[in-house]
Amino acid sequence: MKGLIERLTEELTRLPGIGRKTAQRLAYFILAMPEDEARAIARAIVDVKEKARFCPVCFNITDQELCHICSDPQRDRTRLCVVEEPSNVQVIERTNQYRGLYHVLLGALSPMDGVTPERLKINELKERVARGGIEEVIIATNPNTKGEMTAQYLKEILAPHGVVVTRIAYGLPMGGDIEYADEVTLSKALEGRRTIS
Repeated sequence: MKGLIERLTEELTRLPGIGRKTAQRLAYFILAMPEDEARAIARAIVDVKEKARFCPVCFNITDQELCHICSDPQRDRTRLCVVEEPSNVQVIERTNQYRGLYHVLLGALSPMDGVTPERLKINELKERVARGGIEEVIIATNPNTKGEMTAQYLKEILAPHGVVVTRIAYGLPMGGDIEYADEVTLSKALEGRRTIS
């Protein structure tokens, strides 16, 4: 039978980005924690596995009937931001710049990996838009091949519904140096340029 620290180390290596050395450091850190803090972490893990589910409207993660964004009457219901994963919602929310609703696809198109439109929440998106009331769909998929393919596909299927379909701008990060930017990033930054106000 394996020792307790060895077992905890092995379990921690299952987490993404956690190698054996980091897992071992975390295991010893957990051992040294006050018992109530360690139990709080364990309880949070159990709670998220038992209670978390997808919002039936937008497919964000929630433990309520609807997620806190869909149930918020103060949100702009004419705008819908489409993202790949629930974690993307949190990133956009931290900017405090967007006050509309979301739709989480739960992935991006990747035919080579077997991820077709039927495997994503694209039909649900079409149904939401078809019901009316949405004026703009903002596509905020990742700026990579899968994200671009998904964005183009969404633009095509949403066009008949008479909504404005926009794509988030991307390019150079704040504080970045043009000298170190690759050609694709620079070309996207040029495409997304705007008038200085």
